[in-house]
Amino acid sequence: MQNSQISHEIFKGSELEEIVDRVIKSQDTKLDDVIFLLESPEIQRLGLIGNNIRENMYGNRVSFINNIILNYTNVCVTYCKFCAFYRPPGHEESYTVSKNEILDRIVFAKAKYNIKQVLFQGGHNPKLNTEYFEDIFKSIKRKCPDVAIHGLSASEIDMISKVDRCSSREVLERLHFAGLESLPGAGAEILVDEVKDIISPLKISSQRWLDIMDIAHSLGIRSSATMMYGTVETIEQRARHILKIADLQKKTGGFMAFIPWSFEPNNTEIQESGTVQYAMGGFELLKMISVSRIIFKGIIDHLQSSWLTNGIGMAQLAIYHGSDDFGGTLIGEEVVSATGARSTELLAKNIINSVKAMGYVPVERNNNYDIIKYY
Repeated sequence: MQNSQISHEIFKGSELEEIVDRVIKSQDTKLDDVIFLLESPEIQRLGLIGNNIRENMYGNRVSFINNIILNYTNVCVTYCKFCAFYRPPGHEESYTVSKNEILDRIVFAKAKYNIKQVLFQGGHNPKLNTEYFEDIFKSIKRKCPDVAIHGLSASEIDMISKVDRCSSREVLERLHFAGLESLPGAGAEILVDEVKDIISPLKISSQRWLDIMDIAHSLGIRSSATMMYGTVETIEQRARHILKIADLQKKTGGFMAFIPWSFEPNNTEIQESGTVQYAMGGFELLKMISVSRIIFKGIIDHLQSSWLTNGIGMAQLAIYHGSDDFGGTLIGEEVVSATGARSTELLAKNIINSVKAMGYVPVERNNNYDIIKYY
């Protein structure tokens, strides 16, 4: 089915027809259009169009990456109210993983699981400088040269630059030379400062996150873009976040994927204060996936279904609504698991079986989203 025919066949007679047509055909999406789509209860129709766009791009393939997540420290001085993982400096439960243990974990995972990527993330630890990460990254590349380092959020880069009293560009240049290949999208939450002032007042501003991503892209360091929804933000603020990501992507082309994920309130300050008691649930996830696929058509190629915070069943349904990537195996994850919400470990065979159960073809990818194996 050609894209020009999509809305006429799926949305005929629907109030969504005009807006969906305009968004798909235009590279200049308006805020009101995104708000309208995010507010729409027409999840089935939005899912049909999201799935149709995905099928036109990828057919019956669904990708994943074999990786581990290495949370190198839980020491953090930004004290985000949505986080159950961090511990303040000096806390009895605080830790920083030694270089030898980091290397042991990666070498073991490479030998046992043939990982293609290490997702390297942690807290904002004021004792760790650029040299610390340079040494670790160079050591990783010496031990496992074909394991990509997808690490350090924009907010972690900002913290490192403050520790060393240098520019973020200098930090990124040095770490890129040491082996850093791409940045995860963490730290974005909702790219509206009115939201950040409530849930993460000590973390970098929305513009600072965008600026660091802009610098990274200019240096050839690609990245993911994320959105954590379901805290205190409004629909309009979610829409503004999506448009800010789209605008930067039109400028740099550096985002490889967009990953929306639902806030998990368990064991967080936000839950304890009574601000948010429950996660948003599947309806909002599927709508977010569908709308993201429509808005980012022709802008950002890949859309992750985020099994980590939403579970395997919802990740499967998200494929039918427009996501093309299952994400990673994430062996060793500690941040979401700190909420106690669900198991956060998944082996490749579980993803492969989940994709096959849907009638799709699972494909393993590398850090750059190149397909390396069909199952």
